[in-house]
Amino acid sequence: MAVFAYKAKTKEGKIMRGKIESFSKKEALDELRLMNLIVFEVEPLNTILNMEINLRASLKMKDFIVFLRQFSSLISSGILLVDAIDLLRDQSTNLLLKRVLEDLSIDVKEGLLLSDAMKKHPKIFPDLLIHMIQSAEVSGQLEEVLNQMATYYEKQYRIKQKVSTAMTYPMVVGILALLITSFLLVFIVPIFGDMFASMGEELPAITQFVLTMSGWFQNYWFLILLSVAGIVITCSYLSKQEKTAYYFDYMQLKIPVIGVFVQKTLLARMTQTLSSLINSSVPILQALDVTSQVVGNRVVKDVLLAAKKDVEQGESLAKPMDSHWFFPNLIIQMIQVGEASGSLDEMLKKASDIYDQEVEEASEKLQSMIEPILIIFLSGIVGVIVLSIVVPMFGMFESIQ
Repeated sequence: MAVFAYKAKTKEGKIMRGKIESFSKKEALDELRLMNLIVFEVEPLNTILNMEINLRASLKMKDFIVFLRQFSSLISSGILLVDAIDLLRDQSTNLLLKRVLEDLSIDVKEGLLLSDAMKKHPKIFPDLLIHMIQSAEVSGQLEEVLNQMATYYEKQYRIKQKVSTAMTYPMVVGILALLITSFLLVFIVPIFGDMFASMGEELPAITQFVLTMSGWFQNYWFLILLSVAGIVITCSYLSKQEKTAYYFDYMQLKIPVIGVFVQKTLLARMTQTLSSLINSSVPILQALDVTSQVVGNRVVKDVLLAAKKDVEQGESLAKPMDSHWFFPNLIIQMIQVGEASGSLDEMLKKASDIYDQEVEEASEKLQSMIEPILIIFLSGIVGVIVLSIVVPMFGMFESIQ
């Protein structure tokens, strides 16, 4: 997009000067006229000299949640939709959100539905939110849906934070172990290796092994780095391919201890999403389709799509889940009770609350289990290297005596 400088006048006669981003001069003129301005001149600027540096160009989840809360409050206060969007735009400190809200304001003023206007910005507004807005536009409960979505994304954010916290610690310790090991093998072990070589005595097996590893790190460090980078790039590529991505998701669920944590996280997300959609009168088939897209695991996605086919044929939603190892009996029974009583959204909501609590407990349990294992692992690596140096030194002292 290009940057244009403009000079215009408001209906009240106030002269305005400013900048506007647009794809062409004509589009810039159209946008200014939509703002009810009388345009005098529009000239392109040097985009390099006039480029805005914005380090906060992305929309954080916290900002998104606050936006939904404020939007809901304004609508519930009786403020018109367009006025609410303009108020949010004016007070927003995030440039990306400000620009998107400006586009929403223009589209809604032109008669476009809010959900259709949001579809133009898929990187900002998720499919789930758009489907919920569509249902709200039919039922006239926009403020309730916005508030419900804010609560939904708050829970999702908390779950994401717990997953991040549980996984960050082992990654940090693993990197620390690699750095310490590399430092010892490259800088410390060679010093003692030269000293042992000058003695001309046969070295213990553990010392020979560590000296060999030290030689590899010194002479082939670039190959080691390339191998690690190659593995990371290959795994990243394969995880995005449809055929292999399924097996990556499957393996996540089968890892001891961690698999249980991932399972509870996915169940919490699935039940909460499905409950929100059904509660907002979204048709069950559409709700299953949307949930399958946002659940974040292809194993669960396949089961939800299978459930969609069964529901289309008049079968129970719980049928494909009952025959799949991923779903525990609790969720299956709650869905069966919900279908029988006509309160599926309420039962899914209760299941969501249960798994939210279980995710929190599983996160704490996972951290308490991983911490001592990682400490032992790190201590073991350092201990082997130290032992490889100490053992031959004792032999040297004995020979001197």
